[in-house]
Amino acid sequence: MPLSRPELSHRFAQRRATPRLVALHRALSRLKSTVTVLHTGAHPDDEQNAMLAFMRFGLGMRTIVGCSTRGEGGQNTLGPERGGALGVVRTRELEESAKVIDADIVWFGFGPNDPVHDFGFSKNGHDTLERWQHDLIVERMVLAYRSEKPDIVIPTFLDVPGQHGHHRAMTMAAEEAIALAADENAFPEHFAQGLAPWQVAKYYLPAWSGGGATYDDEVPPPPETVKFVATDPDFATGVPFDEIGEWSRIYHASQGMGQWPENPKTEWPLHLRVGPADNGAITDNLPHRLADIAPGLAAADTAIATAIAAFPKAEEIIAPLAVALEIIEAHAEAVPAEHIHRIETMIADLEAAILVAAGTDCVAALDRPVVAQGQTVDLSLTLRGAPEDVSVDLILPEGVSIMAEASGRYTLEVAPDAPITEPFTQSYAASGANGDACVVLTLTIAGRTISRAFGLERPLTIVPAASVSLTPNAVLVAADSAFSGVSVEGHIQGAARRLSLSKIEGVETADSKDGVALSGGGLAEGRYTLDALLDDAPAFTATPIDYGHIGRSLYLTPARLEILALNLALPKDHRVAYVGGGADNVGLWLARMGFDVTELDARALSEELSDFPAIVVGIFAFGLRPDLAASAKALHAYVEAGGNLVTLYHRPWDGWNPDAVPPCFLKIGQPSLRWRVTNPDAPVEILAPGNPVFAGPNPISVSDFEGWNKERGLYFASEWDGAYTPLLAMSDTGEAPLEGSLLTAEIGKGRHTHTSLVLHHQLDNLVPGAFRIMANLVAGGRM
Repeated sequence: MPLSRPELSHRFAQRRATPRLVALHRALSRLKSTVTVLHTGAHPDDEQNAMLAFMRFGLGMRTIVGCSTRGEGGQNTLGPERGGALGVVRTRELEESAKVIDADIVWFGFGPNDPVHDFGFSKNGHDTLERWQHDLIVERMVLAYRSEKPDIVIPTFLDVPGQHGHHRAMTMAAEEAIALAADENAFPEHFAQGLAPWQVAKYYLPAWSGGGATYDDEVPPPPETVKFVATDPDFATGVPFDEIGEWSRIYHASQGMGQWPENPKTEWPLHLRVGPADNGAITDNLPHRLADIAPGLAAADTAIATAIAAFPKAEEIIAPLAVALEIIEAHAEAVPAEHIHRIETMIADLEAAILVAAGTDCVAALDRPVVAQGQTVDLSLTLRGAPEDVSVDLILPEGVSIMAEASGRYTLEVAPDAPITEPFTQSYAASGANGDACVVLTLTIAGRTISRAFGLERPLTIVPAASVSLTPNAVLVAADSAFSGVSVEGHIQGAARRLSLSKIEGVETADSKDGVALSGGGLAEGRYTLDALLDDAPAFTATPIDYGHIGRSLYLTPARLEILALNLALPKDHRVAYVGGGADNVGLWLARMGFDVTELDARALSEELSDFPAIVVGIFAFGLRPDLAASAKALHAYVEAGGNLVTLYHRPWDGWNPDAVPPCFLKIGQPSLRWRVTNPDAPVEILAPGNPVFAGPNPISVSDFEGWNKERGLYFASEWDGAYTPLLAMSDTGEAPLEGSLLTAEIGKGRHTHTSLVLHHQLDNLVPGAFRIMANLVAGGRM
């Protein structure tokens, strides 16, 4: 089956990114050092990509990104993915980003259902460690130290007030784990896995501030004791390492990362916190050459230097690399136990470099990467530069077998009970085979037999034989009242024949193949869950994730219908216009609440707006919609003429000009850490209970802020025109109350209300008060 255009474009992009000579130079540069560096962070995109690029390509060190969460509690500027689905996106983004700088990844958190996950913003490291289970995250870091054996550990941020609590927690845990990793009495269960205590030689802190638009480190960084200096550009590409770092960061597209470095950074100062003092270089007192490991290995260093000097003459590179291998193997018995891992890594890297120098290339690709249980899939294998007697072995996951084989093509059969692929793997190897399937080539070059695993172009993902998507997957019904005519459509994929829902008291269901009709009554206000069944077996919902920079994957969740029984009143005129940027589901929820929703595209924004009693602008929209930004004056005129404009939270950089975007001056606070309330249970004071926005059609009280999820709000306003009235005050523990979460102003004949409450997130989590507040914002004082 021919490749789809996106898959073909991805393949060509990958091939263009690593032409043979660049790949050869990268392979040779791995041989320049025996040092391993672990760079720890809390979220995908925390890493210092440019620094890692210099360490790896400029100095030859093995680099590892250690990340605690999948970023599932963050925001998404690309699309609707939130929670676990966003975690899949950001996991894949970090993998693709790491591939650019040839860095491995170790994960300390395994997705939203793991204790170590991204639960949203935190201001305190100790609180974060408590949420993550302190001993668990520290044990996982100790395990990584003992298995990966880093010589150097560098966290991405400082443990200082004003910094993200997740960042602070990772810095705290990274240092605590150093002593424990070397302690033979700590976590002895690791030794049953064949591991041994490991002493990290050096622990550095960044000697720069992590403050900025979001954070505001309240104390200066520690003094510099040593620094990386990259005065020369990368030899293979001729570009500054800072630019290579941005090549890498651009893959964090869901976070809007990646920018052109006008003045490329060339220095990264560090502060030595643990370990022997440096004498000007970070590698001081470290075994960074083979000669530092054992007598006799200096000759191997010389052979490697000869091979590197021969670049780009591939035919002159293979022989000295083979000599280096012979020398290492001849002196293997003299290598101390604590350095065996360095020798094993060097041997693997030498063999990989020989393969690249010989022009040996392997591309193994599935005709589609996502395959259901019980299906077949074709795998094509393209070999270049391999001898005719090359041996090819296909390593397949449990439940997958070869059904047919012919001239470089395999038909794979996935058993009906094959295990479902786990989306959150624990590690990633930039230069190795990832996923549960790979191709192993065994061949002879320069008289040496080499076996090497090659990963598939896109990893094999096995999903259930059948899945169902419920539309809608959450419904609102009136509390304590009879309801009927609620229809849920089931889109079944796969061989299942019958959809049904589990039973709960007060809800009657009529099942069919295509959907379910619900009726009932008497449900007290609250949330109810009905599990979906396919042919009487628990069902899954498969959420497709498909972006050009990370490819296609699926996120599986148990298929469920959520019912929110709610006391909710709407204004008499149900019409509302919604302007979204694709970053929230507010337009969908307004429709489910009973509003008559019109989504405004660029053309509609340029036409008459006065027909709409209310216009709601979604999060980030002024930054994501150029047509909306161009319509700011039209929106001002709409308000002046009597319209009700509601704007949901924006970041300062989302096209929010405080003098031009809102009808009156309204500034969003920076750094944002100081202008948010992270505790979802933080006390709320209603400052203006008699304001029309709170008066109806739903009376709003502090009870509407009960049961909130993740946080209260963020990107609060810090300054505003006197026309605006602050309606709420709230704060995290020990902080002064903030009044910029909900502001409203009567302007001309109309009203503008701006809120930094995370209403979109609370709607997604079926928080009753959020629906009543949103209904009132849309009403704008009109009953």
